Amino acid sequence: MEQNNQYQNPLIEQRADPWVYKHSDGFYYFTASVPEYDRIELRKSKTIQGLNETDSIIIWEKYENGPMSANIWAPEIHYINHKWYVYFAAAKSSETKDGLFDHRMFVLENESEDPMQGNWVEKGQIKTKWETFALDATHFEHLGVHYLVWPQKDPSIEGNSNLYISELENPWTLKGEQVMIATPEYEWEKIGFYVNEGPAVIKRNGKIFITFSASATNHHYCMGLLTADENSSLLDPSSWVKHPEPIFTTNEENQQFGPGHNSFTVSENGKEDVLIYHARNYKKIVGDPLYDPNRHTRAQVFSWDKEGRPFFGAPLPDNK
Repeated sequence: MEQNNQYQNPLIEQRADPWVYKHSDGFYYFTASVPEYDRIELRKSKTIQGLNETDSIIIWEKYENGPMSANIWAPEIHYINHKWYVYFAAAKSSETKDGLFDHRMFVLENESEDPMQGNWVEKGQIKTKWETFALDATHFEHLGVHYLVWPQKDPSIEGNSNLYISELENPWTLKGEQVMIATPEYEWEKIGFYVNEGPAVIKRNGKIFITFSASATNHHYCMGLLTADENSSLLDPSSWVKHPEPIFTTNEENQQFGPGHNSFTVSENGKEDVLIYHARNYKKIVGDPLYDPNRHTRAQVFSWDKEGRPFFGAPLPDNK
């Protein structure tokens, strides 16, 4: 399939784990991890490209100590039941290496019509089955039911994170049991770390697709795909099938390394699907990849293959 791109990349430099949401007001809302891992920013624009040109506001900053005092990772903005919510992960600065891999999931709420206005209120931690490493919560609704999908460490399973799903009582409270729907099993999911993380949901062609990211955050980072029939029981692990190969990977020819942690949106005319993701434009990293700031946000139009699955092709080269 021929690939072309109408966006200039990098879209936004030094913004990892990018989340773009197009609201009914016609605006795109953007949030992402900042290199300092110390705050949550939000920006809005009438166009995807315009997100690069508009100013951001800070809607929340980390505490000096306690459960939300280090490594503020991967915020996502969602609109649920006429209110705005931001999901994010945070750790305790006193734990391990400044909280590394000791994250929990937290939620902010804003009742304002415009999330750039009003007050963001802390709704607390999302309580799960274990008090273990948990992050990258994402929300979706299907047939009137609200679900949360997130990665978490099961103390009894080797590795760093598996993917879980649960029904929601409200945007910050799980309802019923959490169910594991993916665990690192293929070699491409286990390079450096055993990781399934960064889930994002898109519904199309009678299917529900969850993309996720795997392996360490260097050039081995890549994206995988889970698929369920839209009429299946989404809380049944057997409903979810993992594609055996990664679907979006490093492309050395295009100088794009470690693409992943994506979100989905649509083009300005509403006719094209757009993949939002981060990647670096170099392979060699000095020190811990998590503290290399140059995972840049990128946007790329994608299509659908003859089986009705998303087709991302290769991460396209920088063009600005």
